[in-house]
Amino acid sequence: MDILHAMRTFTRVVECGSFAAAANALDISAAQVSRIIAELENQLQTRLLHRTTRRLRMSEAGERFLERSRQILLMTDEAMDEARGAHLTPRGHLRFHCPYGLGLLLMPLVARYNASCPEVVMELTLSQRNPDPLAEGHDVVITVGQGLPDSQLIAIPLGSIYSVFCASPQYLERQGVPSCPEDLQQHTCLRLADPMFEEHWSFGDGPEAFSMVPKDTFLTNVADAMLRATELGMGVGLVPFYSASQALAEGRLCRVLGEHRLRERAVYAVYPSRHYLDAKVRTWLDLIREQLSLLFAVHEQVVGDRRYWR
Repeated sequence: MDILHAMRTFTRVVECGSFAAAANALDISAAQVSRIIAELENQLQTRLLHRTTRRLRMSEAGERFLERSRQILLMTDEAMDEARGAHLTPRGHLRFHCPYGLGLLLMPLVARYNASCPEVVMELTLSQRNPDPLAEGHDVVITVGQGLPDSQLIAIPLGSIYSVFCASPQYLERQGVPSCPEDLQQHTCLRLADPMFEEHWSFGDGPEAFSMVPKDTFLTNVADAMLRATELGMGVGLVPFYSASQALAEGRLCRVLGEHRLRERAVYAVYPSRHYLDAKVRTWLDLIREQLSLLFAVHEQVVGDRRYWR
C-alpha cells in the first residue's frame, strides 16, 4: 500500500471528523477512504479509529500515529516543494489564520497578494483564538499578544493595537459625556470579551490609578458586534481602534475619554521555522510586514483626530 497516501487520508479523516467529509476534501469516494483506513489498520495491526454511526474517536495508538504522520507529511511536502522550486516561485496553498477583526482589516492586502501571486490559493481562517501553527497546519498565524507556544516557531512583529472608548451621538445626548474614567460607573458599558484580559478596566498608574468592572449589560466576543451595538446607542463601548475609525469619520460614533486607550498589545506573524522558507510564505510575510503598519497608521490618524472627540 502507499503509506504516504494512507497517512494523508488518515490525517484528513481526523481533521474533517468523518469519512464522508474527508472523501469530499480528497476528491475520492467514502468507500475508498474506508478501505484505505482499514488497510492501514491491518498493516499496523492496531485500531487507529473507533467508529460509531454518529462519530469517530481516535485510539491512543491513533493519536501517536497522527502526530508522527503530520511530521512525516510536513517533511515530505517540504522536500517535494523544494525540488519543484517552491522557494523561488509562489505557488500552492497558503493557509493562514487571523483574529476576526484583524482579518477583515487585512482583506485589501489579501486582494493585493492574490493579484500579484495568482498561482497561490489563499485559505484564510478567522476566529477569536490563537492556534498553534504546527498543530493545526497553518503556514502563518497572525497572533495578538501571544507568546510562542513552540520553540520551532518564529514571530515577526507587525505593530500594536489598542481599544478606545466610543459612544453614539444619540446616546451622549441622552446620558451626557463622561469627563473622567470614574464617570463610566454612571453609564451603560458594553464589553468585548477577550480571554487574554481580565474583566476590569484599569486607568493610569500609581495613587491616581482607577479600576472598575463594567456591569453586565451587553457582552460579545466579536468586535464588529460591539461596534454595531455602540452605533445603535446601547452604551459606551471599548472598541478596537481599527474597527472604530470609519464610524468616527462618518459621524456614527464619537470618541469619549480620548486621552485613554486600553488593552494595548503587540501583533505578530507567527510561522514554523524551516530551513527553506517557501516563496508563498516569504512573499506574504514581506507584504504584511511592510503594509500592515501603514494600515494601522491610517486608522490611528482618525481616532487621534480631536474633531471626532467629545
